[in-house]
Amino acid sequence: MQDGVRNVVIIGSGPAGYTAAIYTARALLHPLVIAGVLPGGQLMLTTEVENFPGFPDGVLGPELMELMKRQAEKFGAEIIYENVVDITLGNPLERVPFKIKTDGGKEFLSWSVIIATGASAKTLGLESEKKLVGRGVSTCATCDGAFYKNKRVIVVGGGDSAMEEATFLTRFASEVIVVHRRDKLRASKIMQERAFKNPKIKFIWNSVVHDILDPAKGKVEKVILKNVQTGSLTEMPIDGIFVAIGHKPNTEFLVGKIEMDEQGYIKVQNGSTRTSYPGIFAAGDVHDSKYRQAITAAGSGCMAALDCQRFLESIGLVD
Repeated sequence: MQDGVRNVVIIGSGPAGYTAAIYTARALLHPLVIAGVLPGGQLMLTTEVENFPGFPDGVLGPELMELMKRQAEKFGAEIIYENVVDITLGNPLERVPFKIKTDGGKEFLSWSVIIATGASAKTLGLESEKKLVGRGVSTCATCDGAFYKNKRVIVVGGGDSAMEEATFLTRFASEVIVVHRRDKLRASKIMQERAFKNPKIKFIWNSVVHDILDPAKGKVEKVILKNVQTGSLTEMPIDGIFVAIGHKPNTEFLVGKIEMDEQGYIKVQNGSTRTSYPGIFAAGDVHDSKYRQAITAAGSGCMAALDCQRFLESIGLVD
């Protein structure tokens, strides 16, 4: 820190934020991680993680995040649990630092910023859904599909993501039922054809999930579907529900400050984590709408840390 200005502030936690913290801390940049009031990202809502390298017997999502946090702290990262509400753009090239403001009323000055605030899966908004996340309700087939071998599952949605999830799940599930609120899909033709040709995939049209049973038992046993045209309710036994109605990047506080796509994902320069604004870097799901995996988020957290370190070195702010 020089004259109260930090070398780097990392906004967000999860695999991207904590990996960036590990790398910048080991580079003696003394990072500050503003982790959010609900730190750890989407893995905090995941029970067993079986596809993160180094854990052959699997690891609980919250446990993996705790291990990453401890590793970052071991190397000297400082972590606070508040949300960022605003960034005042600086100009590190002219020695004007960024100003980061939190919902706790704190302000921090920094020569660089790594954005790792992730993306949030859009949900159905049901109370039962909230209680059963990680207990039969999932937003990631790649993460949780293997737990549903020879079981019957529902995929909610009608876009490319939903068809991709449904097709992937047929590797494990005995039957995949796509529930869509309209009478036709929004997915691209090729994704539709792939799903329609798959004998394991069935469709229920003009319907929404009205409720999920049974939170009292801590697992998904049944789903109540509502026909949007007739209003009729139908109860169906089911083993799991995959909600695939999209993701929303957590970038509201950056609107108008750096370049994003129409969905709010931060645009980065090819082959790097550099954003449109010098000194600001993006890591993890906040810019990655394609892969959205813990390991890819961690990898881009490493990239952001290295890009950030080289940036600070190139303008003479660190040796």
